[in-house]
Amino acid sequence: MTKNVIVTTGIYDMIKEHVRRNKVTKQEQELLLLELKNAKQVFRRDLPDDIVTVNRRVKIKDHTENKEKEYMFVASTKTNNKKGKSSILCDVAVATVGRQVGDIINWPFKDGERKLEILMVENI
Repeated sequence: MTKNVIVTTGIYDMIKEHVRRNKVTKQEQELLLLELKNAKQVFRRDLPDDIVTVNRRVKIKDHTENKEKEYMFVASTKTNNKKGKSSILCDVAVATVGRQVGDIINWPFKDGERKLEILMVENI
């Protein structure tokens, strides 16, 4: 967690509200508030292509379970599990949003801490 996350103002506000509504654990809340405090906010057009955000396909390696998985992070209203579209506010998205390809994150999920690596990010 050495680099600052890069997010749009909309994503920043969405995560802040998610935390305010107590949708995360106490440990996640502390990490997210610290990340948001130091976050770099940019306009959508200025967001680098390799940053995890809404409307992007992301490949993540879970080093804890030694598995790779692809996600499509979309707005909460466009979630569709059959099509593999996960909410930008799902646990994995919240842990990785604002991060970029190559970042490795240790995150305290509800079922225990996991080590995630962002392998790929692309627009959908």
